[in-house]
Amino acid sequence: MKLTILGGGGFRVPLVYGALLGDHAEGRVTHVTLYDTDADRLVAVARVLGEQAGGIADAPAVVATTDLDEALRGADFVFSAIRVGGLEGRAADERVALDEGVLGQETVGAGGIAYGLRTVPVAVELARRIARLAPDAWVINFTNPAGLVTEAMSRHLGDRVIGICDSPVGLGRRIARVLGVDPDRARIDYVGLNHLGWLRGLYVDGRDELPRLLADPELLGSFEEGRLFGADWLRSLGAIPNEYLHYYYFNREAVRAYQEAEQTRGAFLREQQEGFYTRMKDPAAPPLTTWDRTRAEREATYMAENRDVAGAGAREESDLESGGYEQVALALMRAVARNERTSLILNVRNRTTLSVLDADAVIEVPCLVDANGARPVAVDPLPYHAVGLVSAVKAVERAVLDAADTGSRAAAVRAFALHPLVDSVTVARRLLDGYMNVHPGLGHLDKP
Repeated sequence: MKLTILGGGGFRVPLVYGALLGDHAEGRVTHVTLYDTDADRLVAVARVLGEQAGGIADAPAVVATTDLDEALRGADFVFSAIRVGGLEGRAADERVALDEGVLGQETVGAGGIAYGLRTVPVAVELARRIARLAPDAWVINFTNPAGLVTEAMSRHLGDRVIGICDSPVGLGRRIARVLGVDPDRARIDYVGLNHLGWLRGLYVDGRDELPRLLADPELLGSFEEGRLFGADWLRSLGAIPNEYLHYYYFNREAVRAYQEAEQTRGAFLREQQEGFYTRMKDPAAPPLTTWDRTRAEREATYMAENRDVAGAGAREESDLESGGYEQVALALMRAVARNERTSLILNVRNRTTLSVLDADAVIEVPCLVDANGARPVAVDPLPYHAVGLVSAVKAVERAVLDAADTGSRAAAVRAFALHPLVDSVTVARRLLDGYMNVHPGLGHLDKP
């Protein structure tokens, strides 16, 4: 099988390739094509992959190209991990929002909207090209904002595009470990949108173990989300929120922490990755060691400001290990290619799963996966507090899709103004003007 990675010069690609190296079964991926618009980045990543494959006789062959059509032809799976505007764009998204006193995170709030407005047109064009050049390919989307981009691509690819995220997987594993449960034996009741979901149950042999966790303050304080949100709030919700809900539940504190930080997350990653790619131009630089050191620093500083606000301390060693989205992607490919039925938490079209949303709305829920793709399983209705957030954020996503499709300035302003973390139509208008000033590519948003 051939896997094409769009954004193949991206920093996290070695995680995906490393997961493929452990798969030796019939029907595995045998060819990987890396596509990127930056040839230097492709060379750097190809060097890392080359060292990863050292000594492995059946390692997937790797080809790197800047020709998109060449990359797509013959693909069985397309892994999309592009970043429109690069980390420079992310840093600008964060700064414009923080200057207006609102959150600029790349998937949540104003920053996520700006990123979506830039990314959706590119993702749609990719979807159209995939439909033309690789109509039988399955598309695995990791491009952020993952739920929004998956929904945009699904309008052209239908159910052949599936969004993935490592946050629900990580949350489920952490809770299972705290409860002394084998994560592979646990069934997780999780529901919401990408970066806006709640774990409502963790079942082992038909028994829900979550009430045991919620009743034990010591256990609640022993893992990431417990420290982020606090035991009292988790017991009040009766569920464990995705870590990204910290931006909603503690918004003022998060905004203040990010305003006071020496640099934004995007600026930090931009400098860090520029350093990595610069070092990789030295032929004497050890590729895998250079990459791994950079990855470890990246993971250790993830959501550092949120943890500081909550007094949560450093991340656990187990959370710094790989095994997140790359393992989800591998499990998804195995299930589809080999008809190995499995259950994964994925971003797929709603159908009739959540009655508060229409059939085409992309949601993040447990799915049954086999050769026919991923189908959401039936879940209990959302509680009212979740209905409000999910409905509001889906309305924002639809406004972003409208703006990207029509070039409507009014739709773009509506997207900002309707978001729960943007509290003013006036601020929404200023945000759009600010983003149009720093992102010339948004100049098409000039229609009424």
